[in-house]
Amino acid sequence: MPKPALRRVMAATAAAAGVLTLGVTDASAHATTTLDYVALGDSYSAGSGVLPVDPTNLLCLRSTANYPHVIADATGARLKDVTCGAAQTSHFTEAQYPGVAPQVNALGAGTDLVTLTIGGNDNSTFINAITACGSAGVLSGGKGSPCKDKNGTSFDDQIENNTYPALKAALREVMAAAPNARVAALGYPWITPAAADPSCFLKLPIAAGDVPYLRGIQAHLNDVVERAAEETGAVFVDFAAVSEGHDACQAPGTRWIEPLLFGHSLVPVHPNALGERRMAEHTMDALGLG
Repeated sequence: MPKPALRRVMAATAAAAGVLTLGVTDASAHATTTLDYVALGDSYSAGSGVLPVDPTNLLCLRSTANYPHVIADATGARLKDVTCGAAQTSHFTEAQYPGVAPQVNALGAGTDLVTLTIGGNDNSTFINAITACGSAGVLSGGKGSPCKDKNGTSFDDQIENNTYPALKAALREVMAAAPNARVAALGYPWITPAAADPSCFLKLPIAAGDVPYLRGIQAHLNDVVERAAEETGAVFVDFAAVSEGHDACQAPGTRWIEPLLFGHSLVPVHPNALGERRMAEHTMDALGLG
């Protein structure tokens, strides 16, 4: 073979080898890319009441066994967890406590995934509804619907008029701070069963007629989370079906939510360790993560 032709063959072979090596390197790099994951949200995200507690910020009562940690462990994601118990939508852009930065500060252009559970503390919806219905239930001996009779649509009005627009604004802030991220807004797993369970009254002292009333308030909250997610381009992770039968009235090992009384958690009416694991698993299924 003439030398010029030989040189051309050698050059082409080297170039092909270089392309092959580059392709393998690129594929390898792609396969080992670590997901940059930021977890935002309230006590349902933080896993408040689930041990062990994250010692880096005791004010937020954040668990290292919360659903963001379960997701990160399962996917190998690089997790930045800024969830905080008692957080409201306003704390996405405002400091919740001295030394606790606004949650969106954790986001950036390099963020790949964001999860959040938020809205239940706006207007103190959860705590006020549970407290009002629990107190009314005790005074009525579990009869009638004293909480509904007294409060009517007040909780629903607050959710629709205040929480809903606040959720949309908060999600838009998240999208702006993490423009390249996939954002998942999680609903809240069921706290109460669909109908009253007389055997549950000592654990969740809500009058028989107020059990569906309280569940309807939670359903409305989840509905506005879903609408806000759809209108801002986030993914809504719906727990209505998968959490059915795992409410606070169920036995340990079945329930995802601890009851108001005689539960096994430091924080009542919140997910237990099983609930946090199941929230993580359903979220990964919804997002196609594995």
